Amino acid sequence: HALWVTSWPFAQYVKHAWAGAWVNSLFRNEGNGRASDMIRSAVAITRSIWKAPELGIITFVSPKHVPPKVRRGQAIYGYSYLKAGFKHVGFTKGGLWAWQMLPADMPEAQQLPALAA
Repeated sequence: HALWVTSWPFAQYVKHAWAGAWVNSLFRNEGNGRASDMIRSAVAITRSIWKAPELGIITFVSPKHVPPKVRRGQAIYGYSYLKAGFKHVGFTKGGLWAWQMLPADMPEAQQLPALAA
């Protein structure tokens, strides 16, 4: 009950500072599982398909569409990515929170589990 999309756009067409990284362009958790565990699993499955680029994987979180998690008085947008091992690396020009996981911090490659019929 989750959806994950990883893309790997050609660096020459990317207009953000992380050109060459995988991009997690969509994650949605509709189930009962912990989002951070699902994120780590999705990264591990992605690693089983492609060799991770030097810049790893990046995702962008919109404060307009995601509720914050308040930690120590500070609003954090994309807290599940933080818990999954991503690091907050800045903001886009449009104000999106940028989260990155480098290859050294990624979980080991894992094959996609068989789906139940």
